[in-house]
Amino acid sequence: MLCERCQERPATVQYTEVINAKQRKMHLCEACAGQVQAEGIGFLPQMNLHNFLAGFLSQVQGMQQFTPKAREDAKCPVCGMSENNFAQKGLLGCADCYGHFGARLEPLMKRIHGSCNHDGKVPVRTGDRIRFIKQIKELKDQLRSAVAGEEFEKAAELRDQIRQLEQESPGS
Repeated sequence: MLCERCQERPATVQYTEVINAKQRKMHLCEACAGQVQAEGIGFLPQMNLHNFLAGFLSQVQGMQQFTPKAREDAKCPVCGMSENNFAQKGLLGCADCYGHFGARLEPLMKRIHGSCNHDGKVPVRTGDRIRFIKQIKELKDQLRSAVAGEEFEKAAELRDQIRQLEQESPGS
């Protein structure tokens, strides 16, 4: 499939924009996706996603904040991205930045998304393992509640259910 914008390069990015409950999807090449993102979000051309995220960085409360005056010595060992760069751009440099800056990113993600856990859709083709982990987690939460409420028969049933699922585990 070709990019819907330039009609020259293969589309590798699906760009989805939702404004006033109206969804618009575009299949773009990486170059055009970067241009669309840099141009801005919807009707606010002066506001792009990077600036939007960077704006949250200085507003997270109750933590050491990412700000333009962030610690310059804290850098990702893989790509060299510093806290200062991240605070200014609102973009991480590589996948390892999430692990390196993880403890500092968690309050930011909670502020933006309300949670640090993915609760959205799971791909049908590749989601068996994710659905399995989610199901086990839910059963373990129910088990904790049952034990706390001294419902030991229910807790035993849940424990047995968890054991059976773990034995039938996909990918084991």
